[in-house]
Amino acid sequence: MVSSDGIGRLAVLAAGAAAFAVVGVALFVVYPETLADLAGVLAALAATALGVRIVGPIAGSVFPGYDVAEVAVEGPITRDGGGGRFPSSPGSTPADDIVDQIDRADEDEAVDALLVKLNTPGGEVVPSDDIKLAAERFDGPTIAYATDVCASGGYWIASGCDELWARDGSVVGSIGVIGSRVNASDLAERLGVSYERFAAGQFKDAGTPLKEMSDDERAYLQGLIDDYYETFVERVSEGRELDPEFVRETEARIYLGEQAHEMGLVDELGTRRELEDELADRLERDAVAVEEFEPRRPLMARVGAGARSVAYAFGAGVAGLVGDREFRLRF
Repeated sequence: MVSSDGIGRLAVLAAGAAAFAVVGVALFVVYPETLADLAGVLAALAATALGVRIVGPIAGSVFPGYDVAEVAVEGPITRDGGGGRFPSSPGSTPADDIVDQIDRADEDEAVDALLVKLNTPGGEVVPSDDIKLAAERFDGPTIAYATDVCASGGYWIASGCDELWARDGSVVGSIGVIGSRVNASDLAERLGVSYERFAAGQFKDAGTPLKEMSDDERAYLQGLIDDYYETFVERVSEGRELDPEFVRETEARIYLGEQAHEMGLVDELGTRRELEDELADRLERDAVAVEEFEPRRPLMARVGAGARSVAYAFGAGVAGLVGDREFRLRF
């Protein structure tokens, strides 16, 4: 059955095509008697095609063919979609772009609900929180849907949605924070490289890999991680309506979707089609039409993404490990 929006779009397209066809015939067939009939007909058809191209977007904006927006969070969560000096795994999207798409969906009058598709192992702390806050700002039902992995920062984002769906085999959880550094002091000594400190403030160079870490520095950095962890527990407890002690008792473990559902970490188990059917029932309509909201990327950005994918496959994971020169904090 064709929806009213679909009928409206067809009507706008038909009216626009007819109008441009009339203009084309008038310009290329009726008035210039010196033109050959065939050339006039061809020109009229070209004018009609041009009219359809012009009117099409107008029809789509007046009668949109969707009522649910989907925004995907895929790959490691970072501010710029990369891994700093070295490539992250392919397919990740900059956090700011994800926030922009959620806000765009919120401003779109055709969108009645938001679907946040999650396939991420987590990532940086503040970018994850920015996405979560954007989901909370959305004016309407918000459902997070875990495909393969919804861990750490991904679960933080899910806690900003009304509910979380997953598959039986989805990996869910890892509610914790990790900080890491490469200790290269022994290697530097063997290479004859020494570290000279010029800093103001006792902990300014805490975590620098070219020197051994003191007990005070270790306690200081662990304190930062503990503070972030308590914030993580608090946000998840509030957003998911879970007892804080229960969240701590998970000890950052990961669970398969079925077990996560039994524990209350996931609200519903189901396929994407089952989720859409449920959403249609809640919105009181026969079916929903989902539109993917994703940033438009220029050609060079797409080429760069392809290059990152190749670099990652070639061994960027090892390069990222070797390239760590500072203390890194992430979900």
